[in-house]
Amino acid sequence: MTSTNSAITSVNEFVIKFANVNGSGSASANQLFAKSIFRMGIPVAPRNIFPSNIQGLPTWFEVRVSEAGFLGRRGGVDIMVAMNPHTFDEDVEELDAGGFLVFDSTGHRRFDRTDISLIGIPMTRLCLQEFGDLPNRQLFKNMVYVGALTALLDIDVDVISQLITEQFKGKDKLIQPNMRAVELGLTYARENFDSPLAIKVAKSDQVGDRIMIEGNAAAALGCVYGGATVAAWYPITPSTSVAEAFERYCKMLRVDAETKTNKFAIVQAEDELAAAGIAIGASWNGARAFTATSGPGVSLMSEFVGLAYFSEVPFVLFDIERGGPSTGMPTRTQQSDLLAAAYASHGDTKHVLLFPANPRECFDFAAQAFDLADRLQTPIMVMSDLDIGMNNWVTEPFEWNDNRQYDRGKVLDFDGLEQAKDFGRYLNVDGDDITYRTYPGTHPNKGAYFNRGTSHDPYARYTEAGDAYIENMERLRRKISSAVKWLPEPEIRYGENKSRFGVVYFGSTSPALDEAVDQLYQADIDVDTLRVRGFPFHDSVSKFLDEHDKVFVVEQNRDGQLRSLLINEVSADPDKLVSVVHYDGTPITAAFIADELTKRTGPRSVVPLPAGGRGPGTRKVS
Repeated sequence: MTSTNSAITSVNEFVIKFANVNGSGSASANQLFAKSIFRMGIPVAPRNIFPSNIQGLPTWFEVRVSEAGFLGRRGGVDIMVAMNPHTFDEDVEELDAGGFLVFDSTGHRRFDRTDISLIGIPMTRLCLQEFGDLPNRQLFKNMVYVGALTALLDIDVDVISQLITEQFKGKDKLIQPNMRAVELGLTYARENFDSPLAIKVAKSDQVGDRIMIEGNAAAALGCVYGGATVAAWYPITPSTSVAEAFERYCKMLRVDAETKTNKFAIVQAEDELAAAGIAIGASWNGARAFTATSGPGVSLMSEFVGLAYFSEVPFVLFDIERGGPSTGMPTRTQQSDLLAAAYASHGDTKHVLLFPANPRECFDFAAQAFDLADRLQTPIMVMSDLDIGMNNWVTEPFEWNDNRQYDRGKVLDFDGLEQAKDFGRYLNVDGDDITYRTYPGTHPNKGAYFNRGTSHDPYARYTEAGDAYIENMERLRRKISSAVKWLPEPEIRYGENKSRFGVVYFGSTSPALDEAVDQLYQADIDVDTLRVRGFPFHDSVSKFLDEHDKVFVVEQNRDGQLRSLLINEVSADPDKLVSVVHYDGTPITAAFIADELTKRTGPRSVVPLPAGGRGPGTRKVS
């Protein structure tokens, strides 16, 4: 090993990045590595950065290890496992000074950097010697570097063994060769390098009862618990795994124990438009139904979204956002669908949006979305993204009250229709702008009506009368505005000292921003923060904007779409709202946010902190 005089030294706080080729089977090995550290009681944040093809292009897998519990991207790389010859030079350059480079030393490599430590493992040669007659022997190289890292970082070998046994359950023939590959790497590293390195892992107890799960899987489970029985979808990255996970959970939880019949329906439609239509039709008929898509699908579904809005049919849509516009970057993350979703469809529309920041909220908001859709009789969109949806996150365990009753809203049954003196589908009987509906076939001669996408009067009769149209549109506007009282409130955090500066953000920006704000505290830069969790905006959003001289709106899109929504919806002063945007397709980092806010504030601009500053976790939550 070629070592530096200033190697990075750290225990349970580092970033490791794996550079591989798509289709090489590396993702499962990298996930196994991340889970092994999680099982040792240390929070981790793995992120798979993969191309939109089947195989051959570069792929990266980054794991943030943080006993302090920071789960956002930090920025920088401490250990690089460089396995892709086509990106090798670029991958080496990404490594921080004092970092460690793990690579396949079977062939000759030339290195220009002298400020990093080199750890060459002849992975190809070891695999050829051990697995020469086995098919796919090259796949075992991934397990060889897992074994080497087990020694170099002092990972518990028993944990690795247990994970391999679990991963290949039902495929027992693969357990032994994978364990052998781990042993090859582990033995070679121990015999040729000082182990552990200056960066290492030590057992801890910082995980507690938290779990690790993808946001899409959490959302799918939330759909099951929220009462969904119908999913209609068309495959599109990064939302496909929502439907796949829903099917998996339904087979566990929605099969009649006695008859073995399915109590759910999952339809893969011919396109996004059909998927939306199927979900809306099922909802109209009384089922709790949803679809999952991404930005291009939202564009195609907009006509049906407008139909559900205007005809007032419940409809739940999961938008797992990715890089756009057009096909854009299908396997990269962004928060660039806000305006498209908030005002989806032509004409005057406005829709209810939910913004989860982690898998726990994906679960909670998914279940809540169906109550909101039924209560308000309108589309509800859950706005996640690739970073949350397709990566494993350490999150609080999910909770569910078995006594919780679904809110089906204003639905008249047979007796209700019998007692109704004057049923009009769009008649504002209670003065709350939410009208009564019924399910098809509820009554033989009462309650029949059209859910009209054309202009209609309170009795669902077609009309082009201007006053009837205006009355209906104003009622819809008031109805959506009234949704605020049922939406999750913003999360507001104030510092111990009054600050002139505020920060507004949402969704997957949250973990990086929380860490960045703690870094700013240490630099005597005090800011208050507000995390938006629902749209239309709560009154506290407007209050927060008013009480700060300058508000930074941090988001992951080019045009500052959240900033535009704030200006449009709460009449915020554009001069005081400052966009801080990150949109290269990778998750935003704490370093980027801290740098941007430091440049735009500066220590002299804030109320001085007490001597020594303030450490993490001392902010007051409202």
